[in-house]
Amino acid sequence: MGAVEAQLEARATAAAPARRRDAGAWLAYLALAVGTVVVAFPFYWMVASALKSPVDLFDLRLVPSHPTLDNFGQVLTRTQFPRWFANSLIVAAITTASVAFFDSLVGYTLAKLRFPGRGLIFVMILATLMIPTEMLVIPWYIMSSAYGWINTYWGIMFPGLISAFGIFLIRQFMSGVPDELLDAGRIDGVSEFGLYWRVALPQIKPAMAALCIFTFLGNWNAFLWPLIVIQTANMRTLPVGIALFSGEAGSAWHLIMASSALAVLPVLAVFAVLQRQIIEGITLTGLRG
Repeated sequence: MGAVEAQLEARATAAAPARRRDAGAWLAYLALAVGTVVVAFPFYWMVASALKSPVDLFDLRLVPSHPTLDNFGQVLTRTQFPRWFANSLIVAAITTASVAFFDSLVGYTLAKLRFPGRGLIFVMILATLMIPTEMLVIPWYIMSSAYGWINTYWGIMFPGLISAFGIFLIRQFMSGVPDELLDAGRIDGVSEFGLYWRVALPQIKPAMAALCIFTFLGNWNAFLWPLIVIQTANMRTLPVGIALFSGEAGSAWHLIMASSALAVLPVLAVFAVLQRQIIEGITLTGLRG
């Protein structure tokens, strides 16, 4: 009996850590579930409100009692929402492409090329991150007015065509690209731009994906500068156009919710396509020194 009791006690002792791990896993899953609900509920409420009529808009029931698509029809047919959508898409797409190319090129140059003043240039670029955007609005506007960029796509885009944060991010990842790969390419006669394009860039795809989604989101949601530089209705971007649904006479919340639900769709599409690369890029960003 003593041997049997010893075996049972040993099994119980071994099972205790497993039970503690299971309990910890369930607590973690519970916390994640609660966090998911907290994060997703505002989006659900936005969509649910977009499906309500103005009369039922302030009904606090989670499921609309009389769902309707009239709000979406009004937004798409009675406002310039399609034009605003196109403007935001043009600005965000071109700016993202510009940042992806120029930031990666500058990051490669600062990480892999040796020349006098390289460190000073990098420090000066980082120093611009300490300047608040609000302090730059007036110089941007004066320059835009002097060169005739007011109320143009270029006037909306030029402040974000290259970013200091992107240069810093790509430079850190470029530093991890093995120099041996680049030296082998130079021996084979590959040009420096070819090394950047064909050798270095494929090594940092997660970082590029993360940079692209951050840039796209930032320009898609930009409000302050487009509000200042845009002067006509047909040049408004989505955030500026949606803001017009709210005024001194009141807010058309049913139209605000419907237009906001439509505005989220491109962001969800981009994240769905680049989800794996984005998560990997964000994870690796914290590991770079």
